[in-house]
Amino acid sequence: MSMFSIFGVSGSAISSQAQRLNVVASNLANADAVAGPDGQSYKARQVVFQTVPMGDQATAGVKVQNITESEAPGRRVHNPHHPSADADGYVTHSNVNPVEEMVNMIAASRAYQNNVEVMNTAKSLLLKTLQMGQS
Repeated sequence: MSMFSIFGVSGSAISSQAQRLNVVASNLANADAVAGPDGQSYKARQVVFQTVPMGDQATAGVKVQNITESEAPGRRVHNPHHPSADADGYVTHSNVNPVEEMVNMIAASRAYQNNVEVMNTAKSLLLKTLQMGQS
């Protein structure tokens, strides 16, 4: 693996983690939502990653393959006076678990930060190599 391919691998990871952070932010923003634009409760979304070869066969990056919706049932709360209540008086809220989403956000943020650090280290090593060549 060449030093330059490190930037491609880390760059693909940073891009993928940024998309993951956007999905987590959307999930957290809709954690208390009752109904979306289609009249259904919001369903949590998860990012599915895929390994992709980069350049030669020795290096592989990552990309977002798909964003899936959770099939877990929404949280049902008895509130017969709510306009979205069903015939039994229950309101179906989103199936977003805020605790899981916060853990997901921390993991994505750390992965993002780690890849930025990898790129900074590779840049520093390349600059040191150039300085050695000048003397």
